[in-house]
Amino acid sequence: MKRYLNLFGAAIMPLTLSSPAFHHNEEIPQKYTCEGTEVSPPLDVSNPPEGTKSFALIVDDPDAPDPKAPKMTWIHWVFYNLPVNVSTIPEKSAAAPAGSLPGLNSWKKIGYGGPCPPIGQHRYFHKLYALDILLPDLKNPGKEKLLDAMKGHILEEATLIGLYQKRKH
Repeated sequence: MKRYLNLFGAAIMPLTLSSPAFHHNEEIPQKYTCEGTEVSPPLDVSNPPEGTKSFALIVDDPDAPDPKAPKMTWIHWVFYNLPVNVSTIPEKSAAAPAGSLPGLNSWKKIGYGGPCPPIGQHRYFHKLYALDILLPDLKNPGKEKLLDAMKGHILEEATLIGLYQKRKH
């Protein structure tokens, strides 16, 4: 984990996104996938940078459809304007956590869609963005529209990667 120093030489911890359900670069429990109850995993936010006004989260899979020959990035969850005082995104936050606004996933639906890779083990990037603004209502944006709206306003980003491969075929 990187450590930054402030002007006085004191250590500052970077923005962190973690989960009590799985560790970075480890397997996402089946419960949070299409082979389980497909609820969103709990996520913990810590060390937001000074000046943070809101957070945005994008969960995507760059390995679709096959990690040996990826052709697209599949979007699993999008939301934004998460209040800065939130330190936990609870399990089962289907559409968007309280106080935030939802976006569209690759199924063209609002809310969380769990890992369901057709072949092989995929990586699921949970990307948290600390923003220096509260975004206007973007009317259920997709990933690209949200990224465009965040341009120039990202103070820091944290990534938690989970892995998953289907057990049943």
